Amino acid sequence: MADEKIKEILKENFEALTSSGIEFTKEKHSVNFFQQDDEVLFSKSFLEGLEILEIEKALKDSEVKNYLGKGFKILNKDYPTDICGGYFIRVKKSITVEIPIQACLFLKKRGFKQKVHNIVIVEEDAKVYIITGCVASQSSKESFHLGISEFFIKKGGYLNFTMIHSWHKDVKVRPISVAVVEEGGNFVSNYICLKPVKEVVMYPTAVLKGRNSKASFNSLIMSHSDSYQDIGARVILKEANTQAEIISRSVSLGGKIVMRGHLKAESKDVKAHLECRGLVLSDKGSIHAIPELETRFKDVNLSHEAAIGKISKDEIEYLRSKGFNEKQAQSLIIRGFMDVDILGLPEFLKKEIKNIEENILKESF
Repeated sequence: MADEKIKEILKENFEALTSSGIEFTKEKHSVNFFQQDDEVLFSKSFLEGLEILEIEKALKDSEVKNYLGKGFKILNKDYPTDICGGYFIRVKKSITVEIPIQACLFLKKRGFKQKVHNIVIVEEDAKVYIITGCVASQSSKESFHLGISEFFIKKGGYLNFTMIHSWHKDVKVRPISVAVVEEGGNFVSNYICLKPVKEVVMYPTAVLKGRNSKASFNSLIMSHSDSYQDIGARVILKEANTQAEIISRSVSLGGKIVMRGHLKAESKDVKAHLECRGLVLSDKGSIHAIPELETRFKDVNLSHEAAIGKISKDEIEYLRSKGFNEKQAQSLIIRGFMDVDILGLPEFLKKEIKNIEENILKESF
């Protein structure tokens, strides 16, 4: 019955849902978790050693319940508790999940406040890719999404988490997340927002609490007229030989963007880099880059690079000499600037994101 209901939703919202990076066709879907507003319609694992459950069912297990809020306690921060859904994903020890797990959080009702709490546990030496598509229908005007996520990467574990936002121009969004990475673990977080949205404010944190652990935050942001996007990331390097990287690429087509990044070294012998690059293509748009480096140790290597500007006339003229008109030249330069390859994604998802970029640029130029 749930599968049939998703098919009905697909018929009514096919264009919106396919912009989320999730593999949808008009006949079927490859989603492993699907929530509409506050109702979980589908939750299914496809592999032994992989658990995918709606959060309320998972929290009936006392072991899982111990993880609820555990990441925020490390940061000495509270978190909202009035949740209405979300997913629990656990990859058991030494399991490699070759096919990306796909989760979809869908806003349909007008004025609805969706509040979810997700927990992901990657056990020792396990490896997994997760794609979360957050989508709003045309009927979801004046809606709100609060997404709370906690990630726990155990010794030697690897998590590549990609979140794609495809909202409506009237939707406000507040993602709140923390990742705790143990010895030799690797956490890669990719954030993509290319379509209009009213407001997004997010500042995810990764805590590298084990030696030789790594974290990487990458974001691609395209901001449209009347949009406000305050997008940041923070990594706390608590142990020696930890590494971190924060890379942001932002294009303002008329919206306001704030790019934040904070690298905090709480141990010697750590290495981290922060890079913010932005293009402003409209007099109505703006970009504000705020890089932060912090430590009390002398034996660290922390660096940052920030650059904001416009498309060079020389680049435009060069491409026009090759037969492109001005709009085509601008589009080519932006596609090169918003380099999907920095995300380390599976090929099918890179192709899908490039298609989304192409369609948006066609509409904008």
